[in-house]
Amino acid sequence: MPQRLVDRDPVVPADQLIAQMVPPAMFDDVSFASYIPDPNEPTQTEAVRKAEEFAGKVAKIRSGGKRGLFGKKTPASGAGLYLDGGFGVGKTHLLASIFHASPEPKAFGTFVELTHVVGALGFTKALDELSGHSVLCIDEFELDDPGDTMLVSRLLTELAAKGVSIVATSNTLPGQLGEGRFAAQDFLREIKKLGSIFESIRVDGPDYRHRDLPPAPDPIGADQIEAAAAAVEGSTLDDFDALVKHLSTLHPSRYGKLIEGVTAVFIENVHAAPDQSVALRLVVLADRLYDAGTPVTVSGAKLDELFTEEMLQGGYRKKYLRATSRLLALSRFASV
Repeated sequence: MPQRLVDRDPVVPADQLIAQMVPPAMFDDVSFASYIPDPNEPTQTEAVRKAEEFAGKVAKIRSGGKRGLFGKKTPASGAGLYLDGGFGVGKTHLLASIFHASPEPKAFGTFVELTHVVGALGFTKALDELSGHSVLCIDEFELDDPGDTMLVSRLLTELAAKGVSIVATSNTLPGQLGEGRFAAQDFLREIKKLGSIFESIRVDGPDYRHRDLPPAPDPIGADQIEAAAAAVEGSTLDDFDALVKHLSTLHPSRYGKLIEGVTAVFIENVHAAPDQSVALRLVVLADRLYDAGTPVTVSGAKLDELFTEEMLQGGYRKKYLRATSRLLALSRFASV
């Protein structure tokens, strides 16, 4: 009989938060050489070159430094690289390649994971723990809250001053982050300061997750999903409403632990997210499922109907489109 995610109550000790900041398992073996640029997209070839060049700077910066008064060595400022592009063009592949090519200690996480770490450890402790790293790799850099923006801006500024190099990916250029979302002058000033850290590199191309693939499979019948889940060892089967209610009781930093060891996720009675808070939790869950490469099968509504048209026209549009792209890729994986 399948397990249920709603019966799990995962805990992640605070002292393990930074230690577990590594690329998802699907990116364990990626490299610059394994990134295959689309011949029709010259920006991809240039992005590989820039990313590899940046990785070469990281070790030099960390082992270098300048001689100040009395011959004392002071650390050089960290470098910054920003990979901007649409969904599924290989930005995370390049980000993980930089991580693998950089010396220890180093850290990799999404923007959301980074804010969770700072929240759990406190700013001073997080800064201290990360300041000895050669590089901090931040995936899916998104600014959805002015408080998080200013917090991370300050963190990155102080880390860079201590010689930590920073590389980030996003779907929006640094100067446009949060554009149209918050009008506060302090917020806009923080955005500009943050944008000055990075050299921006554009990565264009179609979403590779949908190249040469058929449309996403239709949901399976309500009378079939239980048997389908039972046929997959290590799978889970949950009712959609019960699952989203359970997610509301967990901090998003625990979602990765929630699905740890699960071979496939089955969700019945899926329907459109009733409100934005539920939708944003589903985005985080989709990210963690995608990181783990966990197949997803549903009954009820199609996965591309999870977010309403009104949601897709709002400020979190890019989050919802990314989550849909990833869930569709996982559903195709499940159907193979």
